[in-house]
Amino acid sequence: MAFIAADPDADADPHTRAVYDRQARAFGYLPNYAQLFSHRPQVIDLWAELQQELRRHVSPRLFELVTFAAALALRSSYCSLAHGCRLREYFCDTEIEQLAAGRYQSIVSAAEAAAMRYAARVAVDANSVSEADMVLMRAAGLSDAEIFDIAAIAAGRAFFSKLVEGLGARPDAAYARLPEHLQAVLTVGRSIEQAGDPIQRG
Repeated sequence: MAFIAADPDADADPHTRAVYDRQARAFGYLPNYAQLFSHRPQVIDLWAELQQELRRHVSPRLFELVTFAAALALRSSYCSLAHGCRLREYFCDTEIEQLAAGRYQSIVSAAEAAAMRYAARVAVDANSVSEADMVLMRAAGLSDAEIFDIAAIAAGRAFFSKLVEGLGARPDAAYARLPEHLQAVLTVGRSIEQAGDPIQRG
């Protein structure tokens, strides 16, 4: 599941139990990453608040596209699988595979494609961003406020992805139910957990 174990006293802590219950309701099971936060449940509360605020300013589709692009660039299987699944609300599997490969033409708008490219840069190489990137995004129809939102979403994804990946969390076994071809393009880092896998320890 991860390189560190859950807090052994987690079940006795009302705050952690509330976190677990909230995550289980959202996914239908308790995801592997949630148990990492048993050590500091306040952190996942703050993360949820940040996500809510970031989502407030963009469309759900753009949020998922930007998050997906950042997750792929960060080579986070967990986040790529999670948000790749959420993109199925807007795209077919073949289109998601094309998006994962960076082939945006005819699938997303010019503004969405510009946002995805920018998000990938911010997530892994923010120092490489230049004024020329701003010119391109403005030309695609994005306002300065929208550019801020995209940068904030990508930077936030870097925080979460690096945290769960740095602690060794593997994507939940539930993702193994995806079609194999989609699993293959979305598993960009750690492999999906399989039933019966031993718990990893650092």
